[in-house]
Amino acid sequence: MAKERSQRRLAAILAADVVGYSRLMGLDESGTLSRFKAHRRELVDAKIAEHQGRIVKLTGDGFLVEFPSVLNAVACATEIQHKMHERNAEVPAERRIEFRIGINLGDIIIEDDDIFGDGVNIAARIESMARPGGVAVSGSVRDSLGNRFPLELKIRASRSSRTSSDRCASTTSTSFPTRSTHNWSV
Repeated sequence: MAKERSQRRLAAILAADVVGYSRLMGLDESGTLSRFKAHRRELVDAKIAEHQGRIVKLTGDGFLVEFPSVLNAVACATEIQHKMHERNAEVPAERRIEFRIGINLGDIIIEDDDIFGDGVNIAARIESMARPGGVAVSGSVRDSLGNRFPLELKIRASRSSRTSSDRCASTTSTSFPTRSTHNWSV
């Protein structure tokens, strides 16, 4: 059996996770799982495909996606969060399924359809910095976007020294329904 050779490339990596998933499962295991699957099937998977993303990994309450461009990744993430905000409008706060999404532009190693490396690790750390219903991006994503995406960025230094000298920004869903631009802050 020949061993598959590793490949390297630059990619936009999106990491997402459901906020408070264990608590939600404790409240209503079958209902939470059913709603999560419906969000994935009806919204998340469709948006990922629409923006040319490739789902690399699914976890119990999250997913890791590779995109060919930063614009695709950010557009996908903001559209998912906007639609999730709409879907949650009539749901009691304690039962809402909300995602935290982190996006990084970085070098990755591809092996057996999986991705590895600092680019992936940083995306996961940035995801944990996002507010519920929000999107956090690395400085490399912000720099790559330039003025090609209608975002108003407010940047502060990263809260984690593990992201080296990279800075990050985040957006919250509260600005989605009322504005065409998104207010980004950490």
